[in-house]
Amino acid sequence: MNDSSSLEKTSADLPEEALGIAEIANGIVQLGNGLASIELAERAVAAAQKKAVELNTQMCIAVVDSGSNLKAFARMDDAWVGSIDIAIKKAKTACFFGMPTGEIGKLSQPAAPLYGIEHSNDGLITFPGGLPIVDQDGVLIGGIGVSGSSVENDHLVALAGVQLIGVSDLPAHPWRT
Repeated sequence: MNDSSSLEKTSADLPEEALGIAEIANGIVQLGNGLASIELAERAVAAAQKKAVELNTQMCIAVVDSGSNLKAFARMDDAWVGSIDIAIKKAKTACFFGMPTGEIGKLSQPAAPLYGIEHSNDGLITFPGGLPIVDQDGVLIGGIGVSGSSVENDHLVALAGVQLIGVSDLPAHPWRT
């Protein structure tokens, strides 16, 4: 949904199964500055849960707003209790630095430029499963974090939540918040 023309369609232009996505995209356009709607955050969590079910795994899923404040959270049945904190920290980490947590992990290895960064900000998570949420104008509006399976599955589940909101990766730094 990176193409802004897709956001200009009305609900009359879309098939019935796409109406929920169009409503979310329209919500972002109207909100403009941050993941202000609990409905958007909850829909991102629901999309992530759906992907987790497809992957036959149980996850903890957290969505934060642009200030890294928890906006929505779900712990699927039988998801690890330890994954609660990890999911929230992945969402915050992705939002704090505007990049996927797996990318921060690459930069935080010994002898890398961000070595030791995971000890800042009351603890960061530097492995995959956290993604920034960016609107169609390139504005960071929040983050999503997922934990409970392999890091590959965590990333796929987080991506499903981001894609439902209809946002893209951050443009080249510097970005706007």
